[in-house]
Amino acid sequence: MASDLVIPGQPIPLPRGPVPQLGRGIYEKDSQVRASLVGVPRFEGSSLVISRVRPQPPTSNSVVLGSITRLSPLQALLSIMVVDGIPLPPGEEFTGVIRSQDVRATEKDKVKIGDCFRGGDVVRGLVISLGDARSYFITTARNDLGVIFATSEAGATMEPVSWQEMRCPKTGKVEKRKCAKPEGLL
Repeated sequence: MASDLVIPGQPIPLPRGPVPQLGRGIYEKDSQVRASLVGVPRFEGSSLVISRVRPQPPTSNSVVLGSITRLSPLQALLSIMVVDGIPLPPGEEFTGVIRSQDVRATEKDKVKIGDCFRGGDVVRGLVISLGDARSYFITTARNDLGVIFATSEAGATMEPVSWQEMRCPKTGKVEKRKCAKPEGLL
């Protein structure tokens, strides 16, 4: 429990024994102890408290989550919403750029941005450099990086079928994407 990040409303597992005093960032509802802040629960004396985790701007090698906002033949623009697992406050999003040469590790010259991403896709990427004054350069050139959530033209949540295709469960139509390998798979 000591290093697990919690989000507001999430139940907090307690150690066996007497219930500790509830400190800042923690409340009890329906006889269950829950978090009211994003942070890490820890003990301060006999009180259980949550230390607020402050979001940091992306740095080189930060893993980010964001939504594709704009596409061009050479690059995709990403609105970064999560940095290293910590959500950014509303209105404090950063902009990332995924260049065609940073989409995958092989056959970089054959990449077509429109076949890899669509507007609104949620993408996991890695910051490779700080880019220019307005944006960060992001790569998806690892198996665990790429589209993690996409909506089909029919409005359904798409399912990955390979590293470069997703299928609509409603219509069965297959669309091209640069898919991230789901977490937990070997």
